[in-house]
Amino acid sequence: MKQLRKNLGVFLCMSLIIGLLPACGKGTSSKSQFQDSDKLAIVTSIYPMYDFASKIAGDKAQIINLVPAGTEPHDFELSTGDMQLLEQGDMFIYNGADMEPFADKTIQAISNKNLIVVEAAADIDTLEEDGHTDPHTWLSIENAIAECGVIRDALVKADADNAEYYTNNYDSYVKKLKKLDETYKEGLKDIKKDTIVVAHEAFGYLCAEYGLKQEAVEGLTADSEPDSSRMKELIDFCKEKDIHVIFFEELVSPKVAETIAREVGAETMVLNPIEGLTAEQEEEGKDYISLMEENLTALQTALK
Repeated sequence: MKQLRKNLGVFLCMSLIIGLLPACGKGTSSKSQFQDSDKLAIVTSIYPMYDFASKIAGDKAQIINLVPAGTEPHDFELSTGDMQLLEQGDMFIYNGADMEPFADKTIQAISNKNLIVVEAAADIDTLEEDGHTDPHTWLSIENAIAECGVIRDALVKADADNAEYYTNNYDSYVKKLKKLDETYKEGLKDIKKDTIVVAHEAFGYLCAEYGLKQEAVEGLTADSEPDSSRMKELIDFCKEKDIHVIFFEELVSPKVAETIAREVGAETMVLNPIEGLTAEQEEEGKDYISLMEENLTALQTALK
């Protein structure tokens, strides 16, 4: 899997830079990127963590996500400014499960000893594929609920005065997630097929939750390309299984999916791993639940 942070030299340089930065933990005088010193200053790694934290923390926290809208998280590289942001924060929430391989080195490098580090997927039973961990844990709604629970507990511990507020927000959000789960179960109960063809092998948790199978163009790497033998294998598979939809992702080139679709007379559609938002989705106010609803509609089309 292509890692988010590939260059060890970057970490060494960051460590040297950070050694020169003043500690900026909670209660110090500098939180330049966090405007309200009375609220928890939270940094999240990727969009699902940002969305979950936002739903639970509400207006009691300022939350800044590291990966900007429109950026494929696997291609994102940590900057000096991102490191400074972590120096200024009260809490860092990341998914774990190998989604952010940079996290351990980064946490060790920063001088902000007051930073509360939260690994949301620490207790999730992860899926393994060819010796690699599938990091897309949040695509299981059950996992998403568990991760929200970890975030709630961290907020309550960090800010006990607002424990009831965080707990109520969590309870309200979980009701919506459970309703989403019921919508999925109802929406997929009459499907005629059980296999989807996807560009990126990111949907293992979603498939496991609803009795589906995924056939991926490539493995857990979002933007690699198959060789000619793999392409032929996929084309033959799609013809044999009468696959009429080939899924791709918005933040990754659809070229391979379009090639396969042309060969088998299928159409291409988006199935979103919800690693991040596009700028348009951000402007429209899309979130985890609305994107999962869109995914359900896409699945129903592909599996009818």
